[in-house]
Amino acid sequence: MDEQNRNLLLAFALSLFVLVVWMWMFPPPEPAPQDAADVAELPLAEGEQAPAMVEGLDSDGLPELPRIDIDTPRLVGTINLRGGRIDDLALRDYRETVDADSDIVHLLTPEGSREAFYALHGWRPGRDMGWDDVPGASTAWELVDGTRLAPGAPVMLAWTNDQGVRFTQRYDVDENFMFTITQGVENTGDVTARVAPYGLLSRHGEPSDLENFFISHEGFIEVADGKLNEDKYKAIRDLRVHERENTNARVTEVAENGWLGISDKYWMAMLVPEPGQAFSAVSRFIPSRDVYQTRADLPTLVVGPGESEQVQTMFFAGAKEWSIIRAYERELGIDRFIDAIDWGWFFFLTKPIFATLYFINGIIGNMGWSIITLTLLIKAVLLPLAWKSYVSMAKMKELQPEMMALKERAGDDRQMMQQEMMKLYKEKKVNPAAGCLPILLQIPIFFSLYKVIFVTIDLRHAQWFGVFNDLSAPDPTSIMNLFGLLPWAAPHPESILAMVFIGILPILLGVSMWLQMKLNPTPTEPIQQAVMMWMPWIFMFMLGWFASGLVLYWIANNVITFTQQYSIMAMNGSRPDLLGNIGVKKKKKG
Repeated sequence: MDEQNRNLLLAFALSLFVLVVWMWMFPPPEPAPQDAADVAELPLAEGEQAPAMVEGLDSDGLPELPRIDIDTPRLVGTINLRGGRIDDLALRDYRETVDADSDIVHLLTPEGSREAFYALHGWRPGRDMGWDDVPGASTAWELVDGTRLAPGAPVMLAWTNDQGVRFTQRYDVDENFMFTITQGVENTGDVTARVAPYGLLSRHGEPSDLENFFISHEGFIEVADGKLNEDKYKAIRDLRVHERENTNARVTEVAENGWLGISDKYWMAMLVPEPGQAFSAVSRFIPSRDVYQTRADLPTLVVGPGESEQVQTMFFAGAKEWSIIRAYERELGIDRFIDAIDWGWFFFLTKPIFATLYFINGIIGNMGWSIITLTLLIKAVLLPLAWKSYVSMAKMKELQPEMMALKERAGDDRQMMQQEMMKLYKEKKVNPAAGCLPILLQIPIFFSLYKVIFVTIDLRHAQWFGVFNDLSAPDPTSIMNLFGLLPWAAPHPESILAMVFIGILPILLGVSMWLQMKLNPTPTEPIQQAVMMWMPWIFMFMLGWFASGLVLYWIANNVITFTQQYSIMAMNGSRPDLLGNIGVKKKKKG
Protein backbone atom coordinates (compact mmCIF):
# COMPACT_ATOMS: atom_id res chain seq x y z
CA MET A 1 0.00 0.00 0.00
CA ASP A 2 1.39 3.45 -0.89
CA GLU A 3 2.26 5.94 1.81
CA GLN A 4 -0.65 8.35 1.42
CA ASN A 5 -3.24 5.56 1.54
CA ARG A 6 -1.64 4.22 4.69
CA ASN A 7 -1.80 7.67 6.30
CA LEU A 8 -5.40 8.08 5.24
CA LEU A 9 -6.39 4.78 6.80
CA LEU A 10 -4.60 5.68 10.00
CA ALA A 11 -6.45 9.01 10.02
CA PHE A 12 -9.76 7.18 9.66
CA ALA A 13 -8.85 4.83 12.48
CA LEU A 14 -7.82 7.73 14.70
CA SER A 15 -11.08 9.54 13.95
CA LEU A 16 -13.05 6.43 14.88
CA PHE A 17 -11.08 6.08 18.11
CA VAL A 18 -11.72 9.72 19.03
CA LEU A 19 -15.45 9.31 18.33
CA VAL A 20 -15.71 6.22 20.54
CA VAL A 21 -13.76 7.85 23.39
CA TRP A 22 -15.85 11.02 23.14
CA MET A 23 -19.15 9.12 23.34
CA TRP A 24 -17.80 7.16 26.32
CA MET A 25 -16.54 10.23 28.18
CA PHE A 26 -19.48 12.51 27.40
CA PRO A 27 -22.68 10.47 27.35
CA PRO A 28 -26.02 12.33 27.26
CA PRO A 29 -26.82 13.46 30.82
CA GLU A 30 -29.82 12.32 32.78
CA PRO A 31 -32.65 14.88 32.83
CA ALA A 32 -32.27 17.27 35.74
CA PRO A 33 -34.95 17.16 38.47
CA GLN A 34 -37.71 19.69 37.92
CA ASP A 35 -38.65 22.36 40.45
CA ALA A 36 -42.04 24.01 40.31
CA ALA A 37 -40.89 27.37 41.65
CA ASP A 38 -38.51 30.05 40.45
CA VAL A 39 -36.99 33.07 42.12
CA ALA A 40 -36.45 35.75 39.52
CA GLU A 41 -33.81 37.58 41.52
CA LEU A 42 -33.03 40.77 39.65
CA PRO A 43 -30.19 43.25 39.73
CA LEU A 44 -30.70 46.69 41.15
CA ALA A 45 -31.75 49.83 39.37
CA GLU A 46 -29.93 53.06 40.07
CA GLY A 47 -29.97 53.99 43.76
CA GLU A 48 -31.70 50.85 45.06
CA GLN A 49 -30.58 49.10 48.23
CA ALA A 50 -30.08 45.36 47.94
CA PRO A 51 -32.45 43.16 50.00
CA ALA A 52 -31.31 39.76 51.24
CA MET A 53 -33.97 38.13 49.04
CA VAL A 54 -36.26 39.73 46.51
CA GLU A 55 -39.75 39.10 47.82
CA GLY A 56 -43.00 38.63 45.97
CA LEU A 57 -41.59 37.29 42.70
CA ASP A 58 -42.92 33.73 42.86
CA SER A 59 -46.42 32.98 41.61
CA ASP A 60 -46.83 29.79 43.66
CA GLY A 61 -50.09 29.70 45.59
CA LEU A 62 -51.55 32.76 43.85
CA PRO A 63 -54.96 32.44 42.20
CA GLU A 64 -55.10 31.79 38.48
CA LEU A 65 -55.94 34.77 36.30
CA PRO A 66 -57.61 34.83 32.89
CA ARG A 67 -55.38 34.24 29.90
CA ILE A 68 -55.18 36.08 26.59
CA ASP A 69 -55.23 33.93 23.47
CA ILE A 70 -52.35 34.04 20.99
CA ASP A 71 -53.58 33.12 17.53
CA THR A 72 -51.32 33.52 14.48
CA PRO A 73 -50.80 31.48 11.31
CA ARG A 74 -47.79 29.77 12.91
CA LEU A 75 -48.25 30.11 16.68
CA VAL A 76 -50.94 29.25 19.18
CA GLY A 77 -50.94 29.82 22.92
CA THR A 78 -51.83 32.26 25.67
CA ILE A 79 -50.42 35.14 27.71
CA ASN A 80 -50.71 34.79 31.46
CA LEU A 81 -52.06 37.95 33.14
CA ARG A 82 -50.09 36.83 36.21
CA GLY A 83 -46.85 38.65 35.50
CA GLY A 84 -47.75 39.26 31.86
CA ARG A 85 -45.82 36.11 30.96
CA ILE A 86 -45.68 34.52 27.55
CA ASP A 87 -45.63 31.02 28.99
CA ASP A 88 -47.85 28.94 26.75
CA LEU A 89 -46.74 28.75 23.14
CA ALA A 90 -46.84 26.01 20.51
CA LEU A 91 -45.78 25.83 16.85
CA ARG A 92 -48.62 25.02 14.46
CA ASP A 93 -46.36 23.76 11.66
CA TYR A 94 -44.35 21.23 13.66
CA ARG A 95 -45.43 18.02 15.38
CA GLU A 96 -43.69 15.97 18.02
CA THR A 97 -43.52 12.89 15.77
CA VAL A 98 -44.21 12.01 12.14
CA ASP A 99 -47.67 10.70 13.08
CA ALA A 100 -50.34 12.98 11.65
CA ASP A 101 -52.30 12.91 14.91
CA SER A 102 -49.35 13.64 17.21
CA ASP A 103 -49.32 16.81 19.30
CA ILE A 104 -47.77 19.99 17.93
CA VAL A 105 -44.45 21.13 19.39
CA HIS A 106 -44.79 23.13 22.63
CA LEU A 107 -41.94 25.59 22.96
CA LEU A 108 -42.96 27.56 26.07
CA THR A 109 -44.70 26.11 29.12
CA PRO A 110 -45.87 27.77 32.35
CA GLU A 111 -44.26 27.69 35.76
CA GLY A 112 -45.32 24.62 37.69
CA SER A 113 -45.43 22.39 34.60
CA ARG A 114 -42.80 19.86 33.63
CA GLU A 115 -39.75 21.59 32.12
CA ALA A 116 -41.22 25.08 32.54
CA PHE A 117 -39.88 27.61 30.04
CA TYR A 118 -41.32 31.12 29.70
CA ALA A 119 -40.67 34.78 28.94
CA LEU A 120 -41.35 37.67 31.30
CA HIS A 121 -41.01 41.43 30.89
CA GLY A 122 -40.99 43.63 33.95
CA TRP A 123 -39.43 46.56 35.79
CA ARG A 124 -36.76 47.06 38.44
CA PRO A 125 -37.25 49.74 41.10
CA GLY A 126 -34.87 52.66 41.43
CA ARG A 127 -34.27 55.30 44.08
CA ASP A 128 -37.12 55.82 46.60
CA MET A 129 -39.03 52.84 45.15
CA GLY A 130 -39.40 49.24 46.24
CA TRP A 131 -40.30 45.97 44.52
CA ASP A 132 -43.94 46.46 45.49
CA ASP A 133 -43.96 49.68 43.45
CA VAL A 134 -43.14 47.99 40.14
CA PRO A 135 -44.80 45.13 38.22
CA GLY A 136 -42.96 41.83 38.36
CA ALA A 137 -43.39 38.10 38.01
CA SER A 138 -46.49 37.87 40.25
CA THR A 139 -48.23 41.11 39.28
CA ALA A 140 -51.92 40.82 38.35
CA TRP A 141 -52.11 42.80 35.12
CA GLU A 142 -55.37 44.14 33.70
CA LEU A 143 -56.29 43.77 30.04
CA VAL A 144 -57.18 47.29 28.87
CA ASP A 145 -57.14 46.96 25.08
CA GLY A 146 -57.72 44.09 22.67
CA THR A 147 -59.22 40.66 23.14
CA ARG A 148 -56.68 38.28 21.61
CA LEU A 149 -53.16 38.67 20.24
CA ALA A 150 -52.91 38.20 16.47
CA PRO A 151 -51.06 39.84 13.57
CA GLY A 152 -52.42 43.39 13.33
CA ALA A 153 -54.41 42.93 16.56
CA PRO A 154 -52.26 43.91 19.57
CA VAL A 155 -53.25 43.69 23.22
CA MET A 156 -52.32 46.05 26.06
CA LEU A 157 -51.99 45.37 29.78
CA ALA A 158 -51.87 47.97 32.56
CA TRP A 159 -51.07 48.18 36.26
CA THR A 160 -50.90 51.23 38.56
CA ASN A 161 -49.01 51.45 41.85
CA ASP A 162 -50.00 53.34 44.98
CA GLN A 163 -47.96 56.41 43.97
CA GLY A 164 -49.94 56.96 40.78
CA VAL A 165 -47.33 55.51 38.42
CA ARG A 166 -49.08 53.62 35.62
CA PHE A 167 -47.22 50.82 33.83
CA THR A 168 -48.33 49.41 30.48
CA GLN A 169 -47.21 46.53 28.28
CA ARG A 170 -48.34 46.28 24.68
CA TYR A 171 -47.84 43.01 22.80
CA ASP A 172 -47.66 42.80 19.00
CA VAL A 173 -46.90 39.71 16.94
CA ASP A 174 -46.20 39.14 13.25
CA GLU A 175 -47.19 36.23 11.02
CA ASN A 176 -44.11 34.19 11.92
CA PHE A 177 -42.26 34.09 15.25
CA MET A 178 -41.51 37.66 16.36
CA PHE A 179 -43.23 39.45 19.23
CA THR A 180 -42.77 43.15 19.95
CA ILE A 181 -43.23 44.27 23.56
CA THR A 182 -43.65 47.99 24.24
CA GLN A 183 -43.18 48.79 27.93
CA GLY A 184 -44.54 52.16 28.98
CA VAL A 185 -44.60 54.14 32.22
CA GLU A 186 -46.75 57.23 32.93
CA ASN A 187 -46.21 59.23 36.13
CA THR A 188 -49.48 60.77 37.34
CA GLY A 189 -48.12 61.21 40.85
CA ASP A 190 -46.04 64.00 42.36
CA VAL A 191 -42.75 62.12 42.94
CA THR A 192 -40.13 61.30 40.30
CA ALA A 193 -40.14 57.63 39.37
CA ARG A 194 -36.91 55.82 38.54
CA VAL A 195 -37.50 52.43 36.95
CA ALA A 196 -35.56 50.10 34.66
CA PRO A 197 -37.24 47.70 32.19
CA TYR A 198 -36.00 44.16 31.60
CA GLY A 199 -36.82 41.08 29.58
CA LEU A 200 -36.30 37.63 31.10
CA LEU A 201 -36.21 34.05 29.83
CA SER A 202 -36.44 31.35 32.50
CA ARG A 203 -35.98 27.60 31.94
CA HIS A 204 -36.48 25.11 34.80
CA GLY A 205 -33.88 22.39 34.41
CA GLU A 206 -32.25 21.14 31.24
CA PRO A 207 -34.62 19.91 28.50
CA SER A 208 -35.16 16.15 28.52
CA ASP A 209 -34.57 15.92 24.76
CA LEU A 210 -31.12 17.51 25.01
CA GLU A 211 -28.86 15.69 22.51
CA ASN A 212 -25.64 17.02 24.03
CA PHE A 213 -23.75 16.11 20.88
CA PHE A 214 -20.57 18.03 20.15
CA ILE A 215 -21.45 18.85 16.56
CA SER A 216 -24.44 21.08 17.43
CA HIS A 217 -24.91 23.80 20.05
CA GLU A 218 -27.74 23.60 22.57
CA GLY A 219 -27.88 26.14 25.38
CA PHE A 220 -27.15 29.82 25.86
CA ILE A 221 -26.27 32.13 23.01
CA GLU A 222 -25.71 35.87 22.76
CA VAL A 223 -24.32 38.48 20.40
CA ALA A 224 -22.78 41.53 22.08
CA ASP A 225 -21.58 44.30 19.78
CA GLY A 226 -20.71 41.87 17.02
CA LYS A 227 -19.19 39.15 19.22
CA LEU A 228 -20.90 35.76 19.32
CA ASN A 229 -20.87 33.76 22.59
CA GLU A 230 -22.20 30.21 22.88
CA ASP A 231 -22.37 28.33 26.19
CA LYS A 232 -23.73 24.90 26.98
CA TYR A 233 -25.75 24.44 30.16
CA LYS A 234 -22.77 23.01 32.01
CA ALA A 235 -20.72 26.12 31.22
CA ILE A 236 -23.40 28.32 32.80
CA ARG A 237 -23.52 26.07 35.87
CA ASP A 238 -19.76 26.44 36.20
CA LEU A 239 -19.78 30.25 36.14
CA ARG A 240 -18.44 32.06 39.17
CA VAL A 241 -20.86 33.65 41.61
CA HIS A 242 -21.44 37.20 40.41
CA GLU A 243 -21.48 39.80 43.18
CA ARG A 244 -24.44 41.76 41.80
CA GLU A 245 -26.46 38.72 40.75
CA ASN A 246 -25.68 36.74 43.92
CA THR A 247 -25.57 33.50 41.89
CA ASN A 248 -23.57 31.81 39.12
CA ALA A 249 -23.71 34.43 36.38
CA ARG A 250 -22.00 36.38 33.63
CA VAL A 251 -22.90 40.00 32.83
CA THR A 252 -21.92 41.50 29.47
CA GLU A 253 -22.37 45.20 28.79
CA VAL A 254 -23.66 45.81 25.26
CA ALA A 255 -23.08 49.30 23.88
CA GLU A 256 -25.24 49.28 20.75
CA ASN A 257 -26.35 46.01 19.18
CA GLY A 258 -27.01 42.59 20.61
CA TRP A 259 -29.44 39.87 21.59
CA LEU A 260 -29.44 36.78 23.79
CA GLY A 261 -31.46 33.71 24.61
CA ILE A 262 -31.64 29.93 24.80
CA SER A 263 -31.35 27.70 21.77
CA ASP A 264 -32.41 24.09 21.23
CA LYS A 265 -31.41 22.05 18.19
CA TYR A 266 -34.42 23.14 16.14
CA TRP A 267 -36.12 25.83 18.26
CA MET A 268 -35.05 28.96 20.11
CA ALA A 269 -36.31 31.81 22.29
CA MET A 270 -34.41 35.12 22.03
CA LEU A 271 -34.61 38.53 23.71
CA VAL A 272 -33.82 41.23 21.16
CA PRO A 273 -33.50 44.87 22.28
CA GLU A 274 -33.90 47.40 19.49
CA PRO A 275 -30.76 47.90 17.36
CA GLY A 276 -28.76 50.78 18.79
CA GLN A 277 -30.07 50.18 22.33
CA ALA A 278 -27.53 49.72 25.13
CA PHE A 279 -28.29 46.99 27.67
CA SER A 280 -26.75 44.45 30.03
CA ALA A 281 -26.84 40.83 28.85
CA VAL A 282 -27.11 38.45 31.79
CA SER A 283 -26.70 34.65 31.67
CA ARG A 284 -27.12 32.84 34.98
CA PHE A 285 -27.95 29.69 36.89
CA ILE A 286 -29.78 29.40 40.22
CA PRO A 287 -28.55 26.13 41.80
CA SER A 288 -31.14 26.00 44.58
CA ARG A 289 -33.93 26.00 42.00
CA ASP A 290 -32.15 24.33 39.07
CA VAL A 291 -33.21 27.29 36.95
CA TYR A 292 -31.39 28.78 33.94
CA GLN A 293 -32.06 32.38 32.97
CA THR A 294 -31.07 34.93 30.38
CA ARG A 295 -31.99 38.56 30.86
CA ALA A 296 -31.72 41.86 29.00
CA ASP A 297 -31.50 44.78 31.46
CA LEU A 298 -32.21 48.14 29.88
CA PRO A 299 -31.03 51.48 31.35
CA THR A 300 -33.00 53.22 34.10
CA LEU A 301 -35.74 55.62 32.99
CA VAL A 302 -36.27 58.80 35.01
CA VAL A 303 -39.93 59.86 34.75
CA GLY A 304 -40.93 63.08 36.44
CA PRO A 305 -44.48 64.00 37.53
CA GLY A 306 -46.70 64.37 34.49
CA GLU A 307 -44.17 62.69 32.19
CA SER A 308 -44.20 59.37 30.38
CA GLU A 309 -41.62 57.12 28.76
CA GLN A 310 -41.66 53.89 26.80
CA VAL A 311 -39.16 51.37 25.48
CA GLN A 312 -39.56 48.66 22.87
CA THR A 313 -37.95 45.23 22.70
CA MET A 314 -38.50 42.19 20.51
CA PHE A 315 -38.92 38.56 21.49
CA PHE A 316 -38.39 35.67 19.06
CA ALA A 317 -39.95 32.31 19.89
CA GLY A 318 -40.10 29.70 17.18
CA ALA A 319 -38.31 27.43 14.74
CA LYS A 320 -34.76 28.05 13.51
CA GLU A 321 -35.83 28.51 9.91
CA TRP A 322 -33.02 29.98 7.84
CA SER A 323 -35.17 32.12 5.55
CA ILE A 324 -37.20 33.63 8.41
CA ILE A 325 -34.19 34.41 10.60
CA ARG A 326 -32.29 35.87 7.66
CA ALA A 327 -35.28 38.12 6.84
CA TYR A 328 -35.40 39.39 10.45
CA GLU A 329 -31.69 40.15 10.33
CA ARG A 330 -32.01 42.16 7.13
CA GLU A 331 -35.37 43.86 7.66
CA LEU A 332 -35.13 44.61 11.38
CA GLY A 333 -31.39 45.23 11.50
CA ILE A 334 -30.69 42.53 14.10
CA ASP A 335 -26.92 42.11 14.08
CA ARG A 336 -25.74 38.55 13.24
CA PHE A 337 -29.17 37.07 13.92
CA ILE A 338 -28.54 34.38 11.30
CA ASP A 339 -25.79 33.09 13.60
CA ALA A 340 -28.46 31.84 15.98
CA ILE A 341 -28.22 28.79 13.73
CA ASP A 342 -25.09 26.84 14.67
CA TRP A 343 -22.88 27.05 11.57
CA GLY A 344 -19.76 25.72 13.31
CA TRP A 345 -16.07 26.47 12.82
CA PHE A 346 -16.28 26.37 9.03
CA PHE A 347 -19.17 28.86 8.88
CA PHE A 348 -17.69 30.44 5.75
CA LEU A 349 -18.34 27.10 4.01
CA THR A 350 -21.40 25.92 5.95
CA LYS A 351 -23.52 28.98 5.14
CA PRO A 352 -23.16 28.81 1.34
CA ILE A 353 -23.53 25.03 1.38
CA PHE A 354 -26.81 25.32 3.29
CA ALA A 355 -28.02 28.12 1.00
CA THR A 356 -27.34 25.81 -1.96
CA LEU A 357 -29.17 22.88 -0.33
CA TYR A 358 -32.11 25.18 0.47
CA PHE A 359 -32.19 26.34 -3.17
CA ILE A 360 -32.00 22.78 -4.55
CA ASN A 361 -34.75 21.58 -2.23
CA GLY A 362 -36.92 24.48 -3.36
CA ILE A 363 -36.67 23.11 -6.91
CA ILE A 364 -36.81 19.36 -6.24
CA GLY A 365 -39.12 19.44 -3.23
CA ASN A 366 -37.61 16.30 -1.70
CA MET A 367 -34.81 16.60 0.84
CA GLY A 368 -33.45 13.08 0.23
CA TRP A 369 -32.88 13.66 -3.47
CA SER A 370 -31.68 17.19 -2.69
CA ILE A 371 -28.92 15.78 -0.46
CA ILE A 372 -27.80 13.44 -3.23
CA THR A 373 -27.91 16.28 -5.77
CA LEU A 374 -25.92 18.59 -3.50
CA THR A 375 -23.30 15.89 -2.88
CA LEU A 376 -22.99 15.33 -6.63
CA LEU A 377 -22.65 19.08 -7.21
CA ILE A 378 -19.92 19.47 -4.59
CA LYS A 379 -18.01 16.47 -5.94
CA ALA A 380 -18.22 18.04 -9.41
CA VAL A 381 -16.82 21.33 -8.11
CA LEU A 382 -14.00 19.45 -6.37
CA LEU A 383 -13.26 17.27 -9.39
CA PRO A 384 -9.96 19.07 -10.21
CA LEU A 385 -8.67 18.27 -6.72
CA ALA A 386 -9.92 14.69 -6.95
CA TRP A 387 -8.36 14.31 -10.39
CA LYS A 388 -4.96 15.38 -9.09
CA SER A 389 -5.24 13.04 -6.14
CA TYR A 390 -6.25 9.96 -8.12
CA VAL A 391 -3.70 10.62 -10.89
CA SER A 392 -1.07 10.64 -8.16
CA MET A 393 -2.45 7.35 -6.83
CA ALA A 394 -2.22 5.86 -10.31
CA LYS A 395 1.43 6.92 -10.63
CA MET A 396 2.21 5.55 -7.21
CA LYS A 397 0.58 2.27 -8.14
CA GLU A 398 2.85 2.01 -11.20
CA LEU A 399 5.83 2.24 -8.87
CA GLN A 400 4.56 -0.52 -6.59
CA PRO A 401 6.61 -3.36 -8.15
CA GLU A 402 9.78 -1.28 -7.92
CA MET A 403 8.89 -0.32 -4.34
CA MET A 404 8.49 -3.98 -3.38
CA ALA A 405 11.85 -4.82 -4.97
CA LEU A 406 13.46 -1.89 -3.18
CA LYS A 407 12.01 -3.11 0.12
CA GLU A 408 13.50 -6.56 -0.39
CA ARG A 409 16.93 -5.09 -1.17
CA ALA A 410 16.91 -2.72 1.82
CA GLY A 411 15.70 -5.32 4.31
CA ASP A 412 15.73 -3.75 7.80
CA ASP A 413 17.85 -0.77 6.74
CA ARG A 414 15.23 2.00 7.03
CA GLN A 415 17.65 4.78 6.17
CA MET A 416 18.63 3.09 2.92
CA MET A 417 14.95 2.47 2.21
CA GLN A 418 14.09 6.17 2.61
CA GLN A 419 17.01 7.33 0.48
CA GLU A 420 16.22 4.90 -2.33
CA MET A 421 12.53 5.85 -2.23
CA MET A 422 13.31 9.57 -2.57
CA LYS A 423 15.65 8.79 -5.43
CA LEU A 424 12.95 6.75 -7.15
CA TYR A 425 10.37 9.52 -6.71
CA LYS A 426 12.79 12.02 -8.21
CA GLU A 427 13.62 9.84 -11.20
CA LYS A 428 9.97 9.11 -11.98
CA LYS A 429 8.90 12.70 -11.20
CA VAL A 430 6.31 11.56 -8.66
CA ASN A 431 5.31 13.63 -5.64
CA PRO A 432 3.96 11.29 -2.92
CA ALA A 433 2.24 14.22 -1.15
CA ALA A 434 0.35 15.27 -4.28
CA GLY A 435 -2.41 12.77 -3.60
CA CYS A 436 -2.73 13.64 0.08
CA LEU A 437 -3.02 17.44 -0.13
CA PRO A 438 -6.19 17.51 -2.28
CA ILE A 439 -7.86 15.14 0.17
CA LEU A 440 -6.93 17.38 3.11
CA LEU A 441 -8.35 20.41 1.32
CA GLN A 442 -11.68 18.61 0.87
CA ILE A 443 -12.09 17.68 4.54
CA PRO A 444 -13.48 21.08 5.71
CA ILE A 445 -15.99 21.05 2.85
CA PHE A 446 -17.26 17.55 3.63
CA PHE A 447 -17.40 18.33 7.36
CA SER A 448 -19.42 21.49 6.60
CA LEU A 449 -21.88 19.48 4.53
CA TYR A 450 -22.12 16.97 7.38
CA LYS A 451 -22.81 19.87 9.78
CA VAL A 452 -25.53 21.30 7.54
CA ILE A 453 -27.35 17.99 7.32
CA PHE A 454 -27.09 17.44 11.06
CA VAL A 455 -28.39 20.80 12.32
CA THR A 456 -30.85 22.02 9.71
CA ILE A 457 -34.52 21.92 10.65
CA ASP A 458 -35.35 21.19 6.99
CA LEU A 459 -34.43 17.53 7.58
CA ARG A 460 -36.74 17.18 10.58
CA HIS A 461 -39.64 14.90 9.53
CA ALA A 462 -38.48 15.31 5.92
CA GLN A 463 -39.85 12.65 3.55
CA TRP A 464 -37.59 10.81 1.11
CA PHE A 465 -39.56 7.80 -0.14
CA GLY A 466 -41.40 4.82 1.31
CA VAL A 467 -40.73 4.29 5.00
CA PHE A 468 -38.03 6.98 5.02
CA ASN A 469 -40.33 9.73 6.31
CA ASP A 470 -37.92 11.46 8.71
CA LEU A 471 -34.37 12.09 7.53
CA SER A 472 -33.43 13.50 10.94
CA ALA A 473 -34.15 10.11 12.58
CA PRO A 474 -32.20 6.84 12.31
CA ASP A 475 -32.97 4.39 9.52
CA PRO A 476 -36.48 3.00 10.24
CA THR A 477 -35.71 -0.31 8.52
CA SER A 478 -34.21 -3.45 10.02
CA ILE A 479 -33.89 -7.16 9.37
CA MET A 480 -36.53 -7.48 12.09
CA ASN A 481 -39.13 -5.85 9.82
CA LEU A 482 -37.58 -7.15 6.58
CA PHE A 483 -36.21 -3.68 5.86
CA GLY A 484 -39.59 -1.98 6.02
CA LEU A 485 -41.68 -4.63 4.27
CA LEU A 486 -43.38 -5.82 7.46
CA PRO A 487 -45.83 -3.51 9.28
CA TRP A 488 -43.94 -3.05 12.53
CA ALA A 489 -41.19 -0.73 13.65
CA ALA A 490 -37.49 -1.43 13.84
CA PRO A 491 -35.88 -1.64 17.32
CA HIS A 492 -35.85 1.67 19.16
CA PRO A 493 -32.60 3.60 18.44
CA GLU A 494 -31.67 3.58 22.13
CA SER A 495 -32.03 -0.19 22.54
CA ILE A 496 -29.12 -2.62 22.25
CA LEU A 497 -30.98 -4.43 19.46
CA ALA A 498 -30.72 -1.34 17.27
CA MET A 499 -26.91 -1.61 17.42
CA VAL A 500 -27.09 -5.10 15.95
CA PHE A 501 -30.18 -5.20 13.73
CA ILE A 502 -29.26 -2.20 11.63
CA GLY A 503 -31.15 -0.85 8.64
CA ILE A 504 -30.58 -0.95 4.92
CA LEU A 505 -28.84 2.45 4.75
CA PRO A 506 -26.05 1.56 7.22
CA ILE A 507 -25.53 -1.71 5.34
CA LEU A 508 -25.23 0.17 2.05
CA LEU A 509 -22.80 2.53 3.76
CA GLY A 510 -20.58 -0.34 4.86
CA VAL A 511 -20.67 -1.99 1.44
CA SER A 512 -19.91 1.26 -0.40
CA MET A 513 -16.98 2.02 1.92
CA TRP A 514 -15.68 -1.54 1.52
CA LEU A 515 -15.84 -1.37 -2.27
CA GLN A 516 -14.12 2.01 -2.24
CA MET A 517 -11.23 0.59 -0.21
CA LYS A 518 -11.03 -2.42 -2.52
CA LEU A 519 -10.01 -0.15 -5.38
CA ASN A 520 -6.51 -0.55 -3.98
CA PRO A 521 -4.64 -3.87 -3.70
CA THR A 522 -4.70 -5.66 -0.39
CA PRO A 523 -1.75 -4.48 1.73
CA THR A 524 0.93 -6.97 2.66
CA GLU A 525 1.30 -5.96 6.32
CA PRO A 526 -1.12 -7.74 8.73
CA ILE A 527 -2.04 -4.56 10.66
CA GLN A 528 -2.95 -2.74 7.48
CA GLN A 529 -4.97 -5.73 6.31
CA ALA A 530 -6.92 -5.73 9.58
CA VAL A 531 -7.65 -2.00 9.30
CA MET A 532 -8.81 -2.39 5.70
CA MET A 533 -10.96 -5.39 6.57
CA TRP A 534 -12.73 -4.08 9.68
CA MET A 535 -13.06 -0.34 9.16
CA PRO A 536 -16.10 -0.36 6.81
CA TRP A 537 -18.05 -2.70 9.07
CA ILE A 538 -17.15 -0.79 12.24
CA PHE A 539 -18.37 2.41 10.62
CA MET A 540 -21.50 0.60 9.44
CA PHE A 541 -22.50 -0.23 13.01
CA MET A 542 -21.22 3.01 14.53
CA LEU A 543 -23.22 5.19 12.12
CA GLY A 544 -26.27 2.94 12.16
CA TRP A 545 -28.00 5.10 14.78
CA PHE A 546 -27.13 8.40 13.08
CA ALA A 547 -29.79 10.43 11.26
CA SER A 548 -30.72 8.68 8.03
CA GLY A 549 -30.06 11.91 6.10
CA LEU A 550 -26.45 11.83 7.27
CA VAL A 551 -26.04 8.18 6.32
CA LEU A 552 -27.58 8.93 2.93
CA TYR A 553 -25.01 11.68 2.41
CA TRP A 554 -22.12 9.30 3.24
CA ILE A 555 -23.47 6.65 0.86
CA ALA A 556 -23.82 9.20 -1.95
CA ASN A 557 -20.34 10.53 -1.25
CA ASN A 558 -18.82 7.01 -1.25
CA VAL A 559 -20.52 6.01 -4.51
CA ILE A 560 -19.49 9.20 -6.31
CA THR A 561 -15.94 8.95 -4.93
CA PHE A 562 -15.71 5.31 -6.05
CA THR A 563 -16.87 6.23 -9.55
CA GLN A 564 -14.43 9.14 -9.80
CA GLN A 565 -11.45 7.19 -8.52
CA TYR A 566 -12.07 4.16 -10.72
CA SER A 567 -12.60 6.27 -13.84
CA ILE A 568 -9.64 8.61 -13.33
CA MET A 569 -7.21 5.83 -12.47
CA ALA A 570 -8.39 3.83 -15.48
CA MET A 571 -7.92 6.81 -17.79
CA ASN A 572 -4.36 7.15 -16.51
CA GLY A 573 -3.42 3.58 -17.35
CA SER A 574 -3.92 2.08 -13.89
CA ARG A 575 -7.26 0.26 -14.03
CA PRO A 576 -7.91 -1.19 -10.56
CA ASP A 577 -8.43 -4.96 -10.40
CA LEU A 578 -11.62 -4.61 -8.38
CA LEU A 579 -12.78 -8.23 -8.85
CA GLY A 580 -9.39 -9.52 -7.87
CA ASN A 581 -9.25 -7.27 -4.85
CA ILE A 582 -12.58 -8.54 -3.56
CA GLY A 583 -11.50 -12.16 -4.06
CA VAL A 584 -13.20 -13.02 -7.35
CA LYS A 585 -10.79 -15.06 -9.44
CA LYS A 586 -10.82 -14.68 -13.20
CA LYS A 587 -11.34 -17.81 -15.26
CA LYS A 588 -8.34 -18.85 -17.25
CA LYS A 589 -8.86 -18.95 -20.98
CA GLY A 590 -8.45 -22.28 -22.67
